[in-house]
Amino acid sequence: MVIGGVLAKEIRAFTKVAGDSGTYVTAHAYTPAAIGNAIENGVMGIEHGNLIDAPTAELMASKGAFLVTPTLVTYQTMASKELGSFLPPSIAAKNLQVLDAGLKSIQIVDQAGVTLCYGTDLLGPLQVAQTGGFSLRKQAGLSSLKILQSATVNAARMLRQENKLGRVKEGCVADLLILNRNPLDDIEVLARPDKHLLAVIKDGKVMHSRWSKLAVGTDPARLIE
Repeated sequence: MVIGGVLAKEIRAFTKVAGDSGTYVTAHAYTPAAIGNAIENGVMGIEHGNLIDAPTAELMASKGAFLVTPTLVTYQTMASKELGSFLPPSIAAKNLQVLDAGLKSIQIVDQAGVTLCYGTDLLGPLQVAQTGGFSLRKQAGLSSLKILQSATVNAARMLRQENKLGRVKEGCVADLLILNRNPLDDIEVLARPDKHLLAVIKDGKVMHSRWSKLAVGTDPARLIE
């Protein structure tokens, strides 16, 4: 968290120690001032970032920083009818303002060339709403390809695991979804797993299946004729 009086020299200390250890720092920040303070002092990933402006997004892009988790679906979930009384009225109004600004922030970072990843900040039973983030990014104007990349290859790059994760490629971890439609045609396919998800494969093993050709616990590679 780089808001609330964190000094530049303190941020630099964190990022130096992380860099010396072969890793990097991400930070929670909302406003241009907080985001800029983080990026200028070595932070490589921003969580939230919902109030970002164009100059700050351009700074992020120039430093190769990631927008890790815009968390828009969290605000949408807290504003839903099911959780309408979760927030007091004054906070609920601010929540809607942040959601609206967050949708605009997706457009701003995309136009600036910032690498966008996928995250929701949903906890516990609310995690069932995670896939709603795909619909929100579509609403913000991103293409299906860019949205899919944010949840796969971009996230793998952010984790420095691009040779293992996020790709359907020999040598990569076999974590796969089997769908009945192509999400590149419409990203809403991923937002409706109840309708479009046929099977989940984790590390080469079928963990969940509604498809008669793939039984849970099997190795799909051995079934290919």
